[in-house]
Amino acid sequence: MAATIGVGLIGTGYMGKCHALAWGGVRAVFGEGPRPVLAHLAEVNADLAARKADEFGFARATGDWREVIADPAVDVVSITTPNAFHAEMAIAALEAGKHVWCEKPMAVALADAERMAVAAKASGRVAILGYNYIQNPLIRQIGTLLAEDAIGQVNHVRLEMDEDFMADPEALFYWKSEASSGYGALDDFGVHPLSLVQVLFGPVTRVMAQLSKPYADRPTREGTRREVETFDVASILFEMGAGINGVMALSRSAWGRKGRIALQIFGSRGSIVFDQERFNELQLYLAGEAASTQGFRTILAGPQHAPYDRFIPAPGHGLGFNELKTIECHELLRAIGGAQDARVIDFATGLGIERTVHAMARSHHEERWVAV
Repeated sequence: MAATIGVGLIGTGYMGKCHALAWGGVRAVFGEGPRPVLAHLAEVNADLAARKADEFGFARATGDWREVIADPAVDVVSITTPNAFHAEMAIAALEAGKHVWCEKPMAVALADAERMAVAAKASGRVAILGYNYIQNPLIRQIGTLLAEDAIGQVNHVRLEMDEDFMADPEALFYWKSEASSGYGALDDFGVHPLSLVQVLFGPVTRVMAQLSKPYADRPTREGTRREVETFDVASILFEMGAGINGVMALSRSAWGRKGRIALQIFGSRGSIVFDQERFNELQLYLAGEAASTQGFRTILAGPQHAPYDRFIPAPGHGLGFNELKTIECHELLRAIGGAQDARVIDFATGLGIERTVHAMARSHHEERWVAV
């Protein structure tokens, strides 16, 4: 593998900055792999691109994303634009021979996600999606506990994902309430708990969903009101293989919840509980212990939970969101280097998550169970 790898970035908002930080820090944290060279950055206009390139440390800037893809100095492209632009940009990058790191979800339309997966396979390049919550060392520890049969046969899984950034009925209308952005909570962030299901248990096989709108309309900057076109709440029943069933509840209008993904796993000999708002700890309950001391035990993240040790040598100090992105960046580089065990969700696996989301939406509209 080459000593360096040229990085292109399209989009410099919240997630664009996360990608830039990850590319800038991955070599220092892991001390291996090619050294990222921040080659070219694109934004909606040249002035904004130049300012962000200076802030993030990119060598060149452009107001035309196609110039990033055409640049021979770019080997891998980070795509952090709104969902509606993912398909065109990712397919163009893959056809140009670039590796791709694209934020989730893959695309608004299932047909576009399918085209992305086809393009990735045809290109022979690595194409992954930005599911960084699966990179949490404690999610890996949960996977180890399940593999070791610590809680016995799993029979039920419950997942909740809640935030309150759309809880205020008088918050201004913006693009996440437009139908062009997708279904709403279901694909905006419901894909994140589905990514946990995917890495811990495998694909979902059947779903039953109900979607709802807490608020029918929202105010605009012009002083009018506009109809909300997406669903901010979703309630789902789902089934997986091996007799496991589950419940998923999603809300973008849950006052007081800031970044919650609550995962509860119930087995024949115990339970595991995890909450994304406290993602440096998990709760483990093992049946069969003396009744007088029985209860959930708290496990704090520490250097024994790799790759926590790459960041901090002491337990209990805690990682953060951007550290998970850096881990994801490292796994991407491992995949580009040919590692078969890279912990990533590639476009082929991500397409399965997209199909699950669209099956949920179809279930809501047809008011029935739908096979994925």
